[in-house]
Amino acid sequence: MSHSSPSCAVPSQRAPYSFGMEPKSLAFTAVAVACTPFALLVCWNFLLPFLFRIFARTAGSTLGWYLRKLTGGRRSLIIRTTAENEAKFRENNAPAKDSSDDEGWENIDGSIIGTSGNGEKGDRDWDGIVGFFHPFCNAGGGGERVLWAAVRATQKRWPKAKIVVYTGDHDVSKENMIARVKNTFSIDIHPPTVHFLYLSTRHWVLSSTWPHMTLLGQSLGSVIMGWDAFSLVVPDIFIDTMGYAFALGLSKILFPDMPTAAYVHYPTISTDMLKSLDPKTSVGSQGVNAGKGVGFKGAIKKYYWQIFAAIYSWMGASVDVVMTNSTWTQAHIKSIWGPRRKQRGREHPIAVVYPPCAVNEIDRQIELSEASEKKREKYMVYIAQFRPEKNHQLIVQSFAEFVKTGTPSAKEAKLVLLGSVRDDNDSRRVYQLRLLVNELQIKDQVIFQLDAPWSEILEWLGKAFVGVNGMWNEHFGIGVVEYQAAGLISVVHNSGGPKIDIVTEVDGEPTGFHAATTAEFAEGFEKALSHPNPLAVRRRARQSSKRFSEEEFVKKWLAEIEKLVAMKM
Repeated sequence: MSHSSPSCAVPSQRAPYSFGMEPKSLAFTAVAVACTPFALLVCWNFLLPFLFRIFARTAGSTLGWYLRKLTGGRRSLIIRTTAENEAKFRENNAPAKDSSDDEGWENIDGSIIGTSGNGEKGDRDWDGIVGFFHPFCNAGGGGERVLWAAVRATQKRWPKAKIVVYTGDHDVSKENMIARVKNTFSIDIHPPTVHFLYLSTRHWVLSSTWPHMTLLGQSLGSVIMGWDAFSLVVPDIFIDTMGYAFALGLSKILFPDMPTAAYVHYPTISTDMLKSLDPKTSVGSQGVNAGKGVGFKGAIKKYYWQIFAAIYSWMGASVDVVMTNSTWTQAHIKSIWGPRRKQRGREHPIAVVYPPCAVNEIDRQIELSEASEKKREKYMVYIAQFRPEKNHQLIVQSFAEFVKTGTPSAKEAKLVLLGSVRDDNDSRRVYQLRLLVNELQIKDQVIFQLDAPWSEILEWLGKAFVGVNGMWNEHFGIGVVEYQAAGLISVVHNSGGPKIDIVTEVDGEPTGFHAATTAEFAEGFEKALSHPNPLAVRRRARQSSKRFSEEEFVKKWLAEIEKLVAMKM
């Protein structure tokens, strides 16, 4: 048997770290690996947006053409129905109508509603379809006041235009909806030109549908809901008044030539939200997600939010006209949407259009005088839904700290918590607040008023001394405006809209106080309740609130919407 002897291999002449590759191949591979991060960066910032635009111009436009063909019949029906309803309305109301009536639909003061020229008729005869995307239009909150004030202003400015409201409130008829708007907001909607189209996909934007990755889930849900809306009818102008930026992005993919507008009550994600995840930042202890960016899960959440913010900025860059409800919201929308909007050549600046508040009604209902001042009691009211971000706990703890000071004002003061209870979660929060009040031994000085009607709220505003707000970064603060209109001395959180826009100085004198901690709130309560000249502060506060009237909203709203109509002329 022969045994094979080990062979003697010739030593390799290649470098020890050549990985069996030729020098040229090795050099090419090294350069490719080194350039990969830069290639990914270029892909993310340039290639993906480019491919996205290509998709929008091809597949998107084809789908848009299909939807226009699909909904052409309903569009014709809306136009025909509007003409018939308008004729019936004029016939039934002609004898009762006075041609000089301020509510007339043909005699509108051009100085109030705006014009396209020097007071000329201009585009007043424009008769297109304006679609308002507001799936929860029957909710009855501040966002709905904006919607209906906007609808009324648009109807008056363009009497021949057709108004379509996309809603998910299937259980409410058109007649009942209009009646509720009248009863809740004292806004008269002109029935013949408004139409309700009912969405069947609203459940896709409910937080309960997306227990995880809620931000992204609800945004994707709004895309589904947007498709649902365009499957009903394709408008000439599309306006989102609830904050569904992804639905606006979808509209530009399907209909690149359709003018769009967004009224943003609050950004879906903001730079403050991103910063609040880090407990080391100045805002790391604020908000419902405070300090949640630590650890492995926290890092994933942080990256998820950053990616979502990038996509959100793409959506915002597509909108033609953007309005925000406050300076705070404007600043955050500018920081997220602004750079990409500039890249896309969006020429219209992001405008602040304060929401319409019931300042004139409160002014009429609540007297401010020496006589009325004697009737006020040391009540401090906090009007807010019992949601976690409203931070009732901070106000209760601050009030307890104030009571412990034992000052004459503290002994007389009572805290009144006025708010609606939406569901079982809110009920549990109210129960927890009651337990906290008992624990802090201030039960006799705290009053809970749940689901109070507007008439009862007006009573409290008329006899209370101080108005309180405890939410961090409240985006605007309609309740705070109502405090000012009623002449209350406001003690509000030192952030967001209440700080920047509302509780500001008049003629160099304060209209209220700002606070962030329990000690600062307690100090603010003492200053407000023991002020040597409270009537002067009340009068300044009421004067300041005039900036937020419905008339001011109408002027600014129409100035922005005229830009969209001009794009269709």
